Amino acid sequence: MILKTNSKQKAASKQLGQVPGSVIYTGNKAKDDLRIEAFDYDKNNCSELKFNSVEESFKFKSTNSITWINLNGLNHVAEIEKLGVHYELHPLVLEDIVNISQRPKIDDYDTYLFLVLKMLYYNKAGEIASEQVSFVLGENYVLSFQEAEGDVFDVVRERIRKAKGRVRHMRSDYLLYILIDAVVDYYFNVIETLGAKIEDLESQIFDGKVEDDTSRQIQNLKREILRVRRAILPVREMVSRIEKNDTSLISKKTVTYYNDVYDHLVQVLEHIEIYREMIWSLMDMYMTTISNKMNEVMKVLTIMASIFIPLTFIAGVYGMNFQHMPELQSPYGYYVVWVVMIALFLAMLYYFKRKKWI
Repeated sequence: MILKTNSKQKAASKQLGQVPGSVIYTGNKAKDDLRIEAFDYDKNNCSELKFNSVEESFKFKSTNSITWINLNGLNHVAEIEKLGVHYELHPLVLEDIVNISQRPKIDDYDTYLFLVLKMLYYNKAGEIASEQVSFVLGENYVLSFQEAEGDVFDVVRERIRKAKGRVRHMRSDYLLYILIDAVVDYYFNVIETLGAKIEDLESQIFDGKVEDDTSRQIQNLKREILRVRRAILPVREMVSRIEKNDTSLISKKTVTYYNDVYDHLVQVLEHIEIYREMIWSLMDMYMTTISNKMNEVMKVLTIMASIFIPLTFIAGVYGMNFQHMPELQSPYGYYVVWVVMIALFLAMLYYFKRKKWI
């Protein structure tokens, strides 16, 4: 017997039997190009650069300005290892960066913090897409690693370019905050879309417009809710650890902003719990609607059977082949039986109508 494995099982199998710290890409975008961009800025100046090799970004480690280096293309393991060696990243950090099934978390390595999040958004097919993004927070730099090009950080780039807000006047810990905040803001977009889908389906079921694929729609929404919850719940724990973490990399002044992110995550998770309850209610409502429709069918069949039972009895009695049955010799017997049967039929219809059964 041949057992088929899905993509997640194949990704997990890549890690089996490997030495801890082995840098093995577990995604399915092995042909994507390597793209590196850097923002180097201070209060007065800002430089935006793009590189084709990681060596070009090494010079920013020792500068006094704040640097954000964003790497797209986790399949380029050799380049990531070079960057890790230069920034003295632990092998386990590099392993987690290229393992796209990593759970959101935060690790403290004294001279830097390592964080993993999940970016959530709806793709062109209308499905929830999840992409892992990893951050390394240093004294004067933030490194970010993404699987492919395209992210939720355009608003951050614009704030850095045009010196909007406090970003050009703050340290790297504030830069990390606005990057995390951009990810969390997109959680709200996903939650709002999910809420609209649930409300539309609820209205459809409540109005009795149950279709053949309604149960499948409910199950799909349930899976989406669980997927979103699985991605966001650990982020709340991660931000909570940032608030409580006693490290010089995050100033007390910036912790206040992380508190705001934590509040947003609590709000998102509250919506998720509400939508989970609504999904269960939708399933109950769907089953009730199906049951009611079945009851309506059974009601019609029962009424029809109740009407035709006495008529069948009369027809059965006069259908017996006995020679000396009463009324068989009557010239009006046939018509009398029809009159009795029609009168009985109309009387029962009137009775059921009066009882509001039909």
